[in-house]
Amino acid sequence: MGKLVHNEPHEPRSSSKSFAMRWKHENMRIISVITLIVVAITVVSFLVGFSYAKKSVSIVIDDVERQVESRKQTIGHVLDEHAIVVGAHDEVSPRLDTKVEEGSRITIERAQPIKVTVDGKSKKLFTTKDDVGEALQSNKIQLNKADKVYPSQDAAIKRDMHIRVVRVKKDIVKREIKVPYTVVKKADSNMKKGTKKTVQKGKAGLVVQQIEKTYEDGKLVYKKMINKDVKTKAVPQVITYGTKKVPEVSVLSADGDIEGNVLKDGVNFDYKRKLGNFQLTAYTETPGSAGATTASGTKVTAGRTISVDPKVIPLGWWVYIEGIGFRRAEDTGGAVKGKIIDLYFDSSKQVNRFGRKKGYTVYIIGPVKPEAN
Repeated sequence: MGKLVHNEPHEPRSSSKSFAMRWKHENMRIISVITLIVVAITVVSFLVGFSYAKKSVSIVIDDVERQVESRKQTIGHVLDEHAIVVGAHDEVSPRLDTKVEEGSRITIERAQPIKVTVDGKSKKLFTTKDDVGEALQSNKIQLNKADKVYPSQDAAIKRDMHIRVVRVKKDIVKREIKVPYTVVKKADSNMKKGTKKTVQKGKAGLVVQQIEKTYEDGKLVYKKMINKDVKTKAVPQVITYGTKKVPEVSVLSADGDIEGNVLKDGVNFDYKRKLGNFQLTAYTETPGSAGATTASGTKVTAGRTISVDPKVIPLGWWVYIEGIGFRRAEDTGGAVKGKIIDLYFDSSKQVNRFGRKKGYTVYIIGPVKPEAN
């Protein structure tokens, strides 16, 4: 018998399938990487194509809006593409380097030139604000509460507008004011008529005032008193004057006229006696004693004070001396007797110049000086 030989027809097919499976397993990682790369390239290509696609953009310039299309990537490039120039002081929103998207809205506010005068200087500035107050604030010009602005801060901005800022400053200062004393006169029946005496010396008062001064750009424009404080009250000066009647002149009554009326130096007056043949002399006080007190208690005064004999002319009475004028009998002297009148002068030089005069007529008037007609 011959040998039985078994054929194995399926062994080769099984080997091919095994090889394919083994190759796929060994190269699966490479296949995955290649697949990812293909997908990435596809996505990037899509995105690049989409990003460079035309986009609809809204541009608003000073409240005027228009629509444009652009493939540009940033706001600045879109404006350049459409020849829209942005000035150095203009405001753009959003920023020029912002990425453009579909439906983006670009706002441009054009800056207006203005002239601002402040702190003594004028300068040209720019602003995109609507009113004066905001324009000053945007240019970092600070205002104090009392400062004045022309035109007002709520005024609308106009091209080439002139804005003036006036700096207002207020200071409070103290001022001392002397208050003069008043003079109070009181009658005294025990004093002879025509005489007077100071019984209380006057003293000025003191008031401290607070003065508010307002300056505009350094110049004083207004001031007012806002408070006052009386530091010292004024003390009135009290003077008593005599009301006691003086007996009528009886001495030398037989000499001259008794009573009458006359017009002298434009003054019409009544007189008690008219006496003639008086001798006139002159005197003054010792140097250094100016303002000495007379026998009647008054201060010597040139042009008024005369020294008389009280037996002829009563103290305190007014007289009219021909060629001299009105004088008042206020003083006496050891050498002044009878019809002698000694006139007071302020200096020895005037006394020497006057010398001694004779033959003068004197009208004895009374304690009240006549007034001019």
